[in-house]
Amino acid sequence: MIEMYVKNVAFFEEGGGFAVLLCDKNNKMVLPIFIGPLEAQSIALALEKQKFPRPLTHDLMVEIMQKFSISIQKAVITDIKDGTYFAQLHLRDYNNVISVIDSRPSDAIALALRVNCPIYMAPKLIEFTYKYEELIPQ
Repeated sequence: MIEMYVKNVAFFEEGGGFAVLLCDKNNKMVLPIFIGPLEAQSIALALEKQKFPRPLTHDLMVEIMQKFSISIQKAVITDIKDGTYFAQLHLRDYNNVISVIDSRPSDAIALALRVNCPIYMAPKLIEFTYKYEELIPQ
C-alpha cells in the first residue's frame, strides 16, 4: 500500500466537476478522484477543520462510531472499474476486531480526515496517477 494525503479539492472548469487530489508523501504522484459537489464540500470542510453547531453527516458518523468504541484504522483506495474508484474503511471495534467495509472513496476520505487516520492507495492504481508537477503548479 502507498500512503497518500489529501493535497486539495480542485474545481476543473473543463467538465465542470470537482476532484480530490491525493498525493504520495514524496509529492511525486497525484491521484485525482472526481467527486460530486457535496462530497467536495465535506472534504474541504474537513481540510479546513471547520466545526458547526450541529454535526454534518460525516461528523455524525464519527460521533456514532466513537460512542460505540469503533475507530477508523485506515482508508484504502482499492480499485478502479469503468472509471469508478472503490475504497474500503478498516474499522476496529471495542473487541479489537478489524472489519473491512466497502466505501465510496469520497466518504472514506472525508471520514479519514476527520479522525486523522492514514489514507492509502493500492499499488495497482499507480498507472492512474499523474506526475505532481503536471497537476500541482509550483
